[in-house]
Amino acid sequence: MEKEVARRAAVEPAIGADWQVTRSVEAGVQIAGESNLFWKLSNTPARNPDFDFHPYWYEFYAKPALGFKRNLGDGKQLYARVSAVGSGTLRHDPFGAGDTGRISIEEFVAGIRMPLGGAGALIDLSAGAQNFTLGTGMLIANGGSNGFDRGALKLGPRKAFQNSVVAKVSQDAYSAQAFYLDPNENPDNDSGTRVVGVDLSYAPANDRKAGIAYGKVPHSRAAYPQAAPGGIGAPLAVPDGRKDLQFVYGYARVPVLPAVLSKGWFGIDAAREWNTREPLRAWGWRTEGGFSLPDVAWTPKFTLGYQSFSGDDPHTARNERFDPLFFEGTPGAWASGSKATWVFVNSNVNALQATIELHPTPKDTVTAYLAQVRANRMGSPLQFGQATRLDVPGDAPVVIAGVLRPMLANDVFVKYVRVVNPNTYLTLGFSASFAQSGVKQLVNGQARTWTGWLANVVWVY
Repeated sequence: MEKEVARRAAVEPAIGADWQVTRSVEAGVQIAGESNLFWKLSNTPARNPDFDFHPYWYEFYAKPALGFKRNLGDGKQLYARVSAVGSGTLRHDPFGAGDTGRISIEEFVAGIRMPLGGAGALIDLSAGAQNFTLGTGMLIANGGSNGFDRGALKLGPRKAFQNSVVAKVSQDAYSAQAFYLDPNENPDNDSGTRVVGVDLSYAPANDRKAGIAYGKVPHSRAAYPQAAPGGIGAPLAVPDGRKDLQFVYGYARVPVLPAVLSKGWFGIDAAREWNTREPLRAWGWRTEGGFSLPDVAWTPKFTLGYQSFSGDDPHTARNERFDPLFFEGTPGAWASGSKATWVFVNSNVNALQATIELHPTPKDTVTAYLAQVRANRMGSPLQFGQATRLDVPGDAPVVIAGVLRPMLANDVFVKYVRVVNPNTYLTLGFSASFAQSGVKQLVNGQARTWTGWLANVVWVY
C-alpha cells in the first residue's frame, strides 16, 4: 500500500509556480470477532455475567493527506505534509469500547532539506506531527494510540507522534539524527511521556544496516509495576516510574551465506534501560534470521527469531522490568505472539517465533505466524499485574504475583492478502492461542483455546 501511495505521488504534476502537491486517501473497513476472549481469565477472580467473551464488532477509518514540496535551488527543498484520521467502532471490541469514534489530525509537519558544506553531506530539519521509527521499531515506532474512544482498535490507523523535532545529517552511507518526540496518546490515558535522543547509523545497502541510539524520558507520569518482596503480595505501583528512564539501543541487519542463499539475512537488536531516580536495570534483545527462495514455486519466505524482555526480580530492591515504550506491536514486527500480545506486552516475556510466507500468485499472499510465549521470570508481574491471585503455598492463603510455571501460550495466526487491484486490498485472518501450564494454573486447568478472526478491505488512492 505504501508503494502505491509513493507511485501515485511520483507522477503528480506540479501545481503552482514552484510547488508540487501530492494527494492521497486511505480508507478501510473491517469486521472482527473473538471467542473465549483472554482464555476467560477474568472469570477466575470474580465472574462478571455481563462480560462478553465472544464479541464481534465493526471498525472503519479514512485518512486523507496532502504533501507539498518546493525546490529552492542549490539543492534546497522545502516540504510539508498534512493528514487527518476519522475512525470509529460499532458494537464493542474486546476492551469494551464501542459505538464511538473520533476525527483528529494525524500528520502536520514541515521541514527543509539542504546541502551541508561541500563534501556531499545533507541536513534535514523537520518539526510537527510526523511518523518516526528508531532502528527496527523495538522501542520507538508507534506514536499514535488507537481504540477506546478513538475506535478502530485493530485497524490502527494512527501512528504519528503528535509533536516532534528531528534533525538529521547524512553523508553517503552514514547518518546521525537527534530527536524530540511527544506521542499521540489517548486523552483519557495520556501519560505525558516525552522522549529525546540521538541515533547513529550506517547503511551501505538496502539489505544491510547497523546503528546505535541513546534516549531519555525527561517527563512522564506513567507508573511502573514492581514485584512484591519475594513475589508474595500484590504488585507495587511506582508513581512516575518512567520519568528519567534512559536507554541504549543497538541494531544490525546483514545478508548471510550469499553463495548458498541469495536472500538470506540475519538481524540482532539489543537494548539496555536504567534509571537512577527510581532504581531500574532492564534489558531486551532479539536475534532473527530468514531467507527466501525466489526461484521456487510460490516464492516461499521463512523467518525464525527469539526475543526476550526482562521481568522484575522479586528478590532485589530495584526494578528489572523492561519498558517497551512505543514499540511496533504488530505480528511480524515486535509483537510477542499474535493473540497473547493483547495480554502480555514486551515485558517479562520470552518468545520463540517463526513466519512462513507464500505467494501462490503475484496477487495473493498467505502468511502464517507461529509463536511460543513464556514468562521471563517467575513470581513477577506480567504487564501490569496480570496473574495476580490468591494462592495457598503453606498453611495460610497469600496473594501471589506472576506465574509459577514459565509456559504461557502457543499462538498461531494465518493471514491471507489479495491485491484486488492496484488500489484495493482484501485481508482475511484467523488466529488461535492455546493456553499453556503457566496460564492454566491460574484457572485450575480450565483455560479454553482463544480464537479470533477478521476480514477487512483497504483502499489506497
